[in-house]
Parts: sequence; structure tokens; C-alpha cells
Amino acid sequence: MIPELLPALLAFAFVTVITPGPNNFMLMASGANFGFRRTVPHMLGIGLGFPAMCFCVGLGVMRLFDLWPPLYTILTVLSVGYMLFLAWKIANAAAPEKGGQGPATGKPLSFFEAASFQWVNPKAWSMALSAITLYASGRSLGAVLWVVAAYVACSAISTTGWTALGTQLRRFLQQPARLRVFNWTMAGLLVASLIPVILR
Repeated sequence: MIPELLPALLAFAFVTVITPGPNNFMLMASGANFGFRRTVPHMLGIGLGFPAMCFCVGLGVMRLFDLWPPLYTILTVLSVGYMLFLAWKIANAAAPEKGGQGPATGKPLSFFEAASFQWVNPKAWSMALSAITLYASGRSLGAVLWVVAAYVACSAISTTGWTALGTQLRRFLQQPARLRVFNWTMAGLLVASLIPVILR
């Protein structure tokens, strides 16, 4: 990648990670339900897992779709199924115990769970394929590493911002009814993000 493309790459990476999508909806919900500190492993899983995915795509994983087209359909089905499961978990993440009292149930995603999620996240695949095609079309190791570095830097900003936004909502969401509405709204947005994938 020529140096003149670096500002464009950084702008592309920032826009793609900061805009609403499955990762960001889940981070905001986690921040609201579990707080910033407990969401850090989730943040790191996204912030390092997605660039690692970009690296693998740049080294040739995307050729698997050319060699065996049904793989894309399989990935889509797995993506939809797993994201529906995660939406259910978000909707029930902080359901109060009987009587409306007691601690919240559920737990935030771990580092490994968040990193693994990138491989079944349709938006992540779209971002990775686009970034490699646009900014590392020759698939040289240097160009791929520039794409990876751009996403590490931009993901740090995005994951921190969306989690912080969620934590700022915690005081307002202390009432169980409000928290329930928030969680179901986040779950609904996560499911809605699947519509372009299903209709494709």
C-alpha cells in the first residue's frame, strides 16, 4: 500500500467500526448491564479479533469462497443463527429475579467469545473483504499489516466509545422496567441488522 492511501484507509476503518452494527450494539448493551470494567474482555475480543480476521482474509481466506461457493451460504446460516442466540441473551441479560428484586442474570462476553464472534458477524466479513480489496489488493504482507494496524487503532476508539455510552445509561436504567425495555430494544436492533444479510 502506498503511503498516500493511509489517510483514506484510516478514514475507511474509522467509519466502518464506529457506525452502528452488531458489535457496537452488543458493547453498548454490555456497558449498560455490566459496566465498563467487566466489558473490557469483550472490547479486547473485538479490538484484536477483527484485525486478526482481516489478517487471515488478507492472507487468502477469502479465496475459500471462490473455491467453494456454498461456504458463503453456510456462513450466512451460522451467522443468522448465532446472532439470534446473542439477541436472546441480550434481551434477557439483566432480567430481575422473581418479584423484581435481586441481582441481574447473565454475564458479558469473554475475550474468546467476542473474538470468535467476528467470524460469524456479517458486517465484519463485509468490512474485512472491502478493506483488503481496496487497500491491500496485491495481498502483500506489508499492505495487509497496514490494514490490520488501522483497524487496531480505530477499534480502540470505537469499542471504548460504545461501551462508555452504555455505561452512561446505567443510572437511567437502574429501574428494572427501563432496563428490560433497553435490552429488548438492543436485541431488536441486533436482529434488524440481519435484514440486509437475509435479503441479499
